[in-house]
Amino acid sequence: MTINTDDILNSILESISRIDYIKPESIPDIDLYMDQVTTFMEAQLKSSKRYEDDKILTKTMINNYAKNNLLPPPVKKKYSKEHILVLIFIYYFKGFLAIKDIESILRPITNRFFNNDDTFNMTTLYEEVCLLEKAQIDSMKEELAELYKISENSCQGARDEDKEYLQLFMFICSLSFDVYVKKLLIEKLIDELPAGKGPGKSK
Repeated sequence: MTINTDDILNSILESISRIDYIKPESIPDIDLYMDQVTTFMEAQLKSSKRYEDDKILTKTMINNYAKNNLLPPPVKKKYSKEHILVLIFIYYFKGFLAIKDIESILRPITNRFFNNDDTFNMTTLYEEVCLLEKAQIDSMKEELAELYKISENSCQGARDEDKEYLQLFMFICSLSFDVYVKKLLIEKLIDELPAGKGPGKSK
């Protein structure tokens, strides 16, 4: 079977170009019940699903996040706009971090900015993160294209019938190494977080 790696790469690059985020103004200003939260998240993040049957968020997940101190408890069984923002952070972090690590990152944030009327609040923080990530897209696309070219030129000593798959394997390994190193770095940064310190705390 022929693997069209050019089509795969182009598809990845197009997907990266289409990456968007849930805009704060898209989040309802009224508090939502759990069913409404899961429906909203499903509709907003469905493009990030790998398989049609994948669940973005379930009631069990939300209850576990609150139980593990990742998510502040709802008020009278209702979730605010700030709850939604925290859930979005959790959704992306949980793909590569342990629950305990996510709690270490988010707990100081929710303690300081959740239900905060200051000029800089959860919404402002979320928007800043999204702008920072969007600014990386072009350089990320260039880096992926370069990595793909390097992989395409690898395994020149292999048999012709094996070369195509091996070059794809090299590309996957290169991407995996990048993820592995960044995950190690994130975990190291989390481990270095001073206990009891965070935004608004004295250094």
